Amino acid sequence: MSGGFFRGTSADQDTRFSNKQAKLLKSQKFAPELDHPVDMTKVKMDVIRPWIAARATELLGFEDEVLINFVYGLLDGKNVDGKKIQIQLTGFMEKNTGKFMKELWSLLLSAQKNISGVPQQFLDAKEEEQRKKKVKTKELPLAIVEQDSN
Repeated sequence: MSGGFFRGTSADQDTRFSNKQAKLLKSQKFAPELDHPVDMTKVKMDVIRPWIAARATELLGFEDEVLINFVYGLLDGKNVDGKKIQIQLTGFMEKNTGKFMKELWSLLLSAQKNISGVPQQFLDAKEEEQRKKKVKTKELPLAIVEQDSN
């Protein structure tokens, strides 16, 4: 064994140590929404965090703080890849991963497009809630007047 060089193969050359994530990216089916990258600097995570916690709890049937915090951590980067996140979440959520990621990514894409950084669905829901509240406050004085006249 003379000479100052390494003999054999490196881990990159050995097929036993292939990139498992790249293999999963090619073999797994993903929602079309996950093809689009999300710039997390344009998204207000404070608004999305409660949705993530509620939806993950709903899909699992119990609250899993580890999973919820793991999702938050995966979304902390500037540019995030939905397909890679789905692969990492599959061990936790199993069959519900695709559904969760499709919904989450739709919200993130919507939030990225909005100037406010809030998904349009959330804005529409808040607007509807305020409209109903306004209608209720208008009906309340009418109900009092009707009650007084009886």
